[in-house]
Amino acid sequence: MINKLIEKIKATNAPIVVGLDPMLSYVPEHVQKKAFAEYGETLEGAAEAIWQFNKAIVDATYDLIPAVKPQVAMYEQFGVPGMAAYEKTVSYCQEKGLVVIGDIKRGDIGSTSEAYAVGHLGHVQVGSNSYAGFHEDFATVNPYLGSDGVKPFIKVCKEEKKGLFILVKTSNPSSGEFQDRLIDGRPLYEWVGEQVAAWGADHMGDSYSYIGAVVGATYPKMGKVLRSIMPKAYILVPGYGAQGGQGKDLVHFFNKDGLGAIVNSSRGIIAAYKQEKYASFGAENFADASRQAVIDMVTDISTALESV
Repeated sequence: MINKLIEKIKATNAPIVVGLDPMLSYVPEHVQKKAFAEYGETLEGAAEAIWQFNKAIVDATYDLIPAVKPQVAMYEQFGVPGMAAYEKTVSYCQEKGLVVIGDIKRGDIGSTSEAYAVGHLGHVQVGSNSYAGFHEDFATVNPYLGSDGVKPFIKVCKEEKKGLFILVKTSNPSSGEFQDRLIDGRPLYEWVGEQVAAWGADHMGDSYSYIGAVVGATYPKMGKVLRSIMPKAYILVPGYGAQGGQGKDLVHFFNKDGLGAIVNSSRGIIAAYKQEKYASFGAENFADASRQAVIDMVTDISTALESV
């Protein structure tokens, strides 16, 4: 799957991923009203609204981007209907040829981790039949419970030829409370990065590993260090746009081949119509605003990389 992701990045010349993280407050009123008219102000109505919102944004952007990253919590909050909308979103994006990174941030041990891995990336056996539950192409994994929480995911990825992005240095302000703690004179995130590189060495695609890493755009200096520690790991970079990251902050996340990183923007794209810069599109044309935000993001990152 890492080979497919790289092919898509090369084809679109856009090392970006759109985060499909739909809070109901992001969904324009006319989309909500239509959904509520059919299903009422219920969980089913909310799920229909976010599904229609997602579909419109995907339809407006799929030709420009290689991948999407739905954040599962935004769907879980709407219960079972929300999770149905999540699966519907995953399927629709794959039908459009997009690589889907399931932002599930799972991290547990033993059989629990195995079940998460099977549910999101593998196949579950039901009698004589085998089913792929949520069938994302990649998943995000929290490694801070140790290797027994990660290895079940690696096993499934190897079987299914899918991929992982393992949390190494996250973009949130308080990440340093634990991730920056020194161990034998070095921050914890460096030790985790070394382990990601070791896991990845045994699971290589053509040029990059199936085992990637998450490193926040909000910490560019740390990103430079981690890039050297994990030369063959693709880095998923959250924190662009709404969290403060800019194209110029990202150049060190990439390798000299111009590859090695994919940058995520969520509300900066899907809620672009709410920004002053794109207000002229109006709520009725929210998907067109998202398309323009994608174009602007690609330009920003491409310009930064060309200046190196």
